[in-house]
Order: sequence, then structure tokens, then C-alpha cells
Amino acid sequence: MTVGSYAVFGDPIAQSKSPWIHRRFAESLGQPIDYQAIHAPAEQFEQLLADFRADGGVGANITAPLKGIAATLSTQLSEAAHRAQAVNCLRAGNDGSWYGDNTDGRGLIADLDRLQIGLDGARILMIGAGGAARGVLGPILQRHPERLVLANRTLATAQHVAGHLINLGNIEPVELSNLATLGQFDLLIHASAAGLGGTGVSLPPALVDPHSRAYDLSYGAAAGPFLQAAGEVGIAPEHRHDGLGMLVEQAAESYLIWRGQRPATDAVLAELRTLLDT
Repeated sequence: MTVGSYAVFGDPIAQSKSPWIHRRFAESLGQPIDYQAIHAPAEQFEQLLADFRADGGVGANITAPLKGIAATLSTQLSEAAHRAQAVNCLRAGNDGSWYGDNTDGRGLIADLDRLQIGLDGARILMIGAGGAARGVLGPILQRHPERLVLANRTLATAQHVAGHLINLGNIEPVELSNLATLGQFDLLIHASAAGLGGTGVSLPPALVDPHSRAYDLSYGAAAGPFLQAAGEVGIAPEHRHDGLGMLVEQAAESYLIWRGQRPATDAVLAELRTLLDT
């Protein structure tokens, strides 16, 4: 087990659940951990990360809006991080290097598996083509969906993202304004940082059938508008999910990268859900 300190960097950061999650992981494995949250405005991030390393930091999680910067500061990138051009997990090397990975996609897939949402042969619509989407599209393609549509306000952005991943499979880039013309989907994934309200887009009923599922990569209040909109077009409450499970699962992947053990997640997720609901 690697000895040293850990942290999550972001701006804002006070709302982060990562310190709580990793402390619970360590407790469940009978291990000590020093894990803190560090407020890091983008222009200060590189220096704050260097200071953290100098003070004994060996592993870090990175959240918005710093994932792209973290990729540029990494000495070596995992395949997932290279595809996404975004890093949410850093591991220190003995030579002063940083290994950068992106565990968001693995976290999402693990949560979808927990929810028994199959992707093989599925028709999937993803709304939003920013950093959150880029981190998960590759792992989704590796599950061989029948169709994967990427809808974004700016078509050129969706086209760029789709082109970057063409070696993994086909992504259909479309404008958000064309949602009503796309047909039905088995799974709708919301990945826009602006939230559904920020896109100014509603969900057309033509997107869903009685078995459709909805998943927001955000959790809590941030996921509310999209999940409410999904309900308004007929997706049942038990088929609407926020991304809290993804948060816990991607954290478990980070813990594995740092310490070589992947903590069990079910109890931590259940406890965190209870804390957020009270």
C-alpha cells in the first residue's frame, strides 16, 4: 500500500463527496488514509499540485474544471485519458512524474451493470459533448451498442468528438434541435454540464418507448431537471437514475490505481444515498 497523502482538486470543491467516499473505502479495508479537498482555481492548479506533491502527495482526484489541465500536466496518460483528453485521477511516480487516468467511463459502466442496464445492442442517446461525455463514450462503444447518437447544441463539437473515437465505433453527431427526428432509444444519458435547463431543450416524447431508461451523469439536485423531463415523457421512476453510483464506482477505480485494491461499493453507495436524502 502506498503511504502518503491524497486529495481532490476542483473549483468549486466544498461540495465534493470524494473525501468522505475515500475515507469510507479505507475504513472498510482497515487502512489509514489522509485525503483532503483542495480548492484550485484553474490558474493556480499547476502550482497547487506541485505544492501537494512536495508535501508528500501521492494520488489525486481531479474534478471540474481542471480535468483537461491535468491531462497536460501528466507525464504518461492511460488509453482512456488519452481518448478523453481529460484526467480525473493522478498517481505519482517515484521519479517526479504523474500518471494520468480517466476512471469516469469505468465508473459509469460499473454503475450501469449494477442497475442491470445492458448496452450490447442498445440504442443510446447522449446529450452533451463536453468533457463528461468524452470520458464515457469510449467505454460505451466498447460494449457494442446498436446505435450511439451524440446530441449537442454545437454540431461541430459533436462531430469532433465522434471523429476522435471513430476507431472504436460509430457515433452519430446531431444538433440538439433535431431530437424529435431521431426515433426511439433504450437509454438516454444526460452529460451536459449546463444541465437540461441550461440547454434550453426539452425531451420529445418520440425519443422513448415503455422500456426506455434515463441516466444523468450528475447527482442530487443537478440531475433533477433531466430526470424530471424524462418522467414527463413517460419514463418510469424506477427507470430514472442519477450518477451517484457512477461517482462511487469511479472513486473505487481511483483507489485501485493508488493502492492496488478495489473497495466494495454497495454499502458506501447506500450510506451516501441516505446522507444525501436526509
